[in-house]
Order: sequence, then C-alpha cells, then structure tokens
Amino acid sequence: MWYLICMLCFSVSLLWGQNPELDARAALNQGVREFKQGNYVEAVRLFQRAVELEPENVDARLYLGTAWMSQIPAEGAVENARSEFSKVLRSDPNNKTAIASMASMMYNAAQRIGDPVAKLPLLEEARTWYRELARVEPRDKTAYYSLGVIAWAKWYPAYMEARQKLGMSQQTPGPLPDAQIRRSLQAQFGPVIEEGIANLDQAIAIDPNYDDAYAYKNLLVRERGDLRETAADCARDVAEADALVQKALVIKKGKAGTEQRLRPGGSPPPVQLNYRPDPVYPALARQARIKGTVRFTLIIGKDGTVTNAQLISGHPLLVPAAVEAVRASRYEVTMLNGQPVEAFTQADIVFKLP
Repeated sequence: MWYLICMLCFSVSLLWGQNPELDARAALNQGVREFKQGNYVEAVRLFQRAVELEPENVDARLYLGTAWMSQIPAEGAVENARSEFSKVLRSDPNNKTAIASMASMMYNAAQRIGDPVAKLPLLEEARTWYRELARVEPRDKTAYYSLGVIAWAKWYPAYMEARQKLGMSQQTPGPLPDAQIRRSLQAQFGPVIEEGIANLDQAIAIDPNYDDAYAYKNLLVRERGDLRETAADCARDVAEADALVQKALVIKKGKAGTEQRLRPGGSPPPVQLNYRPDPVYPALARQARIKGTVRFTLIIGKDGTVTNAQLISGHPLLVPAAVEAVRASRYEVTMLNGQPVEAFTQADIVFKLP
C-alpha cells in the first residue's frame, strides 16, 4: 500500500497558486496534505473537487482512488476505489500505478475473508491484475512474487484440510498416505503450485537477494513433496526446501548486518516508543501455525504519531494486524534545537505462537 502511495507522491508537483485556473491544483495539493496526515475522508472530498474541475487529471483520480482504498473496509470504499482506477485505465490502459493498486486492493480484500472458498474469486482477480502488472512492467519483481504468494494462498487451505483429515501433524513427514487424496490434490493444484514456483523463480532472477521469494518458494516446494508418489521423491523436495530456507536466512542476516553498519556508531535511531498495543493474532494465521515478524520503516510526526508506514517484509496473513498495531503506536516527540521534528525509525511486529 505505502509503496503505491509513495509512487503517487512523487508524481505530483506541490505548487500553490491563487489564480482561479489553479483551483484544481490547489485542491489536489491540499488533499495530498490531508492524505499524508491520515485524514482520508477530507482528502477524498478535496480530490473529488480536483476531479470535478479537471476530469482528465490522472493524478487526481489516482489520489482519489488511493484515498478511497485507504478507508477499506469502510462501506463503499472498494467500489469507489475500483471506479476511479478503472477510469484511469480506460484512458491509460498501461498505467502501472492503477494496475498495481487494483492488484493490491483485490489481494487485501481476499485476506479479510476467513472462508477459503469465498476468497478464491478475489484471489483470482488479484492474480489477473498482477499478471497485467508483470506484462506492463516485466522487471517488477513484486508482481511475480505476489503471483507466487497467491498460488500458495489458493493451495494451502486444501493442503491443510487434507493433512488434518488424515490425522497428520505439522511434523508428520510426507507424502500423504492416501493415494486417492494425493492424486486428487495433484490434479487440482499441481499446476497452481508449479506456476507459483515459476513466478517466484522469476522474482529471484530479477533480484537474487529477494529473501521473501525464497521463503515462499520453500513453502510451495516443501508442500509439493506431500503430493509425490514415493517417500524418496518427497524427501528430495524437502531437502530443496531446506536449502531455500537457509538461503533466505543468509540473505536476511546479510541485510540486517548492512543496516546495522549504516547506522551512526551502530546505534539505533533516537526514537523512543511510548505505547504500542499487542497485535491481534489473525485467526487464519494461527490456524495455519504461521508466525514471524512484520517489519516497517516509519515516519514519526511532530506529535509522536505514525504518519507513514512502509512495509519492508512480513507474511501476508500477518500484515493487516501488524498495520493496525503500528498505526496505534505512540512515540516520544523528537526534539531538535528545542523544536519538534519528524523522525524515522524501524518497527518489528512479532507474532509468536504459544
């Protein structure tokens, strides 16, 4: 989400003017200010004014769509956002920001649905948009990564249901002992798994240090082993998955070391956290035994509130709850020469299973 917002911020020149001809620009600029402060309802009003005055202003429509998207799950937010992005795409079918916004919006909408069957149409729509994003921008690694994540999200509920039905715990080695169930899953999800792995390979080809892509490829390869006909074939997939996990860990440790070296004196930024609520563990993530850390880069406003949160990494099932915890955080006001100033820091929201 914040990646898309940053793209928009750079696409608009913040110029003020008193000439009546610049009323649309003034409304747009003021809307941007309200948007950055998290005042999305007021931002929508201002962006709508800019669109009314300049119906062909693509930037205004993109901002309006994003402001609506920021209000999800409020009633009508998805429909209004979809409407604005669709209008942009009618005039500019290759607009990357609109396509990426539609993809992200549909995927996040799917994540808010607990029923795996009910979320499938939204996942499929998100897949369509991410494929379109990859067409428009073939070097966009996030498009291929997201396609891999969607493949896993479509397959994983059926996989877990089969294991539970067969009385297999997370630690029980594969393959699935029931040949009929195994072959049925292979027929239904085998192509989905292979497509997901291929897309993650494409993301890794673009960025060989894409640790999250290695992590998701590990999941698909490891779980594919349960559909193999022999224990030996299953063991080969598990060994490949273990190697992918090690690769991801090496990359993460390398990145952490680089971040530490880049800090003055190796010390953390001088920002003091006063309050953060414990994140609400998503039920689906808990059921799937998913744990881990969701990491953000934050901008702390002059009043100590979080004005911008950019997602760095984290499991998709954990991200929405992590965002809510980050938004509710309060920091000590950072002072410089006796005046409050904005500050930057990093936040890790940790999800631990009992």
